[in-house]
Amino acid sequence: MAEGKIKHYSDMLQKKEISCTELTEAFLSNIESANKDLNAYVTVTADTALNTAKAVDKKLSLGEMLAPLEGIPMTLKDNISTKGIPTTCCSKILEGYTPIFNATVWEILSANNAVLLGKTNMDEFAMGSSCETSCFGGATNPHNINHVAGGSSGGVASAVGGNIAVYGLGSDTGGSIRQPASFCGIVGLKPSYGAVSRFGLIAYASSLDQIGPVTSTVEDAAIVYDAISAYDKMDSTSQGRRGEPTALSIKNDIKGMKIGIAREYLDGVRDDVKLSIEKACEVYKSLGAEIVYFNLPALKYALPVYYILACAEASSNLGRYDGIRYGYRTSSYKDVNEMICKTRSEGFGDEVKRRILLGTYVLSAGYYDAYYKKAQNLRGSILNAFKDAFKNCDVILAPTVPMTAFEKGNAISDPIETYLTDICTVPVNIAGLPGISIPCGCDANGLPIGMQLIGNTFCESTILNAAWQYENAVGSEVFKESPYGVKI
Repeated sequence: MAEGKIKHYSDMLQKKEISCTELTEAFLSNIESANKDLNAYVTVTADTALNTAKAVDKKLSLGEMLAPLEGIPMTLKDNISTKGIPTTCCSKILEGYTPIFNATVWEILSANNAVLLGKTNMDEFAMGSSCETSCFGGATNPHNINHVAGGSSGGVASAVGGNIAVYGLGSDTGGSIRQPASFCGIVGLKPSYGAVSRFGLIAYASSLDQIGPVTSTVEDAAIVYDAISAYDKMDSTSQGRRGEPTALSIKNDIKGMKIGIAREYLDGVRDDVKLSIEKACEVYKSLGAEIVYFNLPALKYALPVYYILACAEASSNLGRYDGIRYGYRTSSYKDVNEMICKTRSEGFGDEVKRRILLGTYVLSAGYYDAYYKKAQNLRGSILNAFKDAFKNCDVILAPTVPMTAFEKGNAISDPIETYLTDICTVPVNIAGLPGISIPCGCDANGLPIGMQLIGNTFCESTILNAAWQYENAVGSEVFKESPYGVKI
């Protein structure tokens, strides 16, 4: 069984086998050496981390008990607002921007003395599947640095997979937590829409975005999810977690659980990935679960629906970046119109500009009904198709990505091909469902393969339980350690 790192380090701190300062210094030291290869961090917050560590050590010296995440070194994706700490979305247009408020998730973790090691790399404004659209250059895969970490939360996945953070928070708009988790051989949980507050998350597509944990084990994902899934009045879509904490129910028996496999999820999937999914099915059968095959024809609409809706929302959300109030401003211009035009042309990268243009087009007069309205109607059809599917199964098992991590540079040379890596993940966001990616094998080159478990709305405990049972059954066979980082 893969041991939960959060509990491992927490126990060491509570038993005074190591001080929080020593633990933090060990991680900071390894970031300094490993980040040269991984490029996972774009900002390292050593002073913030060490100040928190001293506060935790003071509590320990007084014999006080620590909260589950207290004193645990972690990281945040660079689109989650942190007061007084740069938050750039890895875009030139937010160069020099330092928020004056915290995201709700960071307020929660900061109040629990989480040790923030820094902000991690990402695709610019979370638009990409490789982390290579970042203005800082892409994060690399801790299992092979010639391959990408995935996107858009590539820096978080690289840091956690490379053992230079115990856990991190990313954001998932169309697979941006689960896809890099799959590529880096770790666990990524995309919660139900509304379960975790989006206040302070710099928006890409507001009806699809969701913050979630990136961790080494399923137990760690449950612990972090329980901490951050609280109702927030600052987010009009917030509902918080339903039911008891998931960490209390992840080790329940799954005998009789119906695990559904939609045949359409296996279309176009590479043979070695498909074989790993089939082997996972056999593991679940040995645990007493029932495998149910079914058809989900609405899935064929998911990718075009996602890109129409996400880009449309992006064209609206990114309209605020004009060089007037904050961030980058072009150096020479004749009037305000030229200033805004040149600022956006120079400040946004090619991928962001592509998506803004597409989004503006589908919202424009004469095309709104043909594209945006039709995509919204199809979104309803996809949601209803999942509702029908969950009448016959408890969870749905699918590949996370049709392939393993591709080599660096492929996403830049062939961006259209990389859009297809989202084909298995975007349906979850369209329907607002929870999904978790966990490792289920490796390809011939030793690169991790991931599978995802999809649950009905607000059924995080169900998918976490099914994921933990698989993780416990296979153990170190598929959970592969990278050669980087802290191992204490």
